[in-house]
Amino acid sequence: MVVAANRDEFLARPTAPLSFLNPGKTLLAGCDLQGGGTWLGITAGLRFAAITNYREPAANRTDAPSRGEILMGFLTGDTNAGRFMQSLATRASRYNGFNLILGDAEELLYYSNKDGGVRLLPPGFYGLSNHLLDSPWPKVARGKELLRPHMVETDKIDSMHLLNLLEDNLHPPDERLPDTGVGLEWERLLSPIFINSPAYGTRSSAIITVTDAGVIAFTEKNLLRSATGSIIPQVVQLTLND
Repeated sequence: MVVAANRDEFLARPTAPLSFLNPGKTLLAGCDLQGGGTWLGITAGLRFAAITNYREPAANRTDAPSRGEILMGFLTGDTNAGRFMQSLATRASRYNGFNLILGDAEELLYYSNKDGGVRLLPPGFYGLSNHLLDSPWPKVARGKELLRPHMVETDKIDSMHLLNLLEDNLHPPDERLPDTGVGLEWERLLSPIFINSPAYGTRSSAIITVTDAGVIAFTEKNLLRSATGSIIPQVVQLTLND
């Protein structure tokens, strides 16, 4: 499995970089210091979780619980992915819109509380932004296009090279942009794979690889902004063995 992901967030939101989140050093993830939980994580036992917001600002509730707690509940538990997803579906309406990918050693699953139904993901290429899985947004299509050659035309995955792909800042034309209720200026700002603005943008980029032997590598590039607005990258790479 190879995951290439950007985390886009308000720059003022406090965040801890990639680290082991448990004393036994078997859980790797970033940590959202405001809402708690995480947005992307994996364990030595091959429990994997990733979440994105579903962009629909008019439907968001300020009293909804943090979606990051969903991931921590799975990553620190022992329920398999299928049973966890089925249980989550019964209470998913408590949360603002989300897309969730969960996996264990047996299967990889997708679920959105805006779509309903748990979907099994067979081997293939998938793209996810802030709509449903594989929605044909320009950034989703471009991300899959950029990733594919580095999956099928090489014998070894180069995590640092994939991090460079996540810095792609191509802005698609206005006529290809989705209408998610945030206005044209925000649709433009949010349209590239890599987002850069004074208040909101790509905070970190991550590559997770899992070999057939169960060796896990998690590489995260934190993108710190200086007082002048320049980006200062800091790269952390940690590994886990199943």
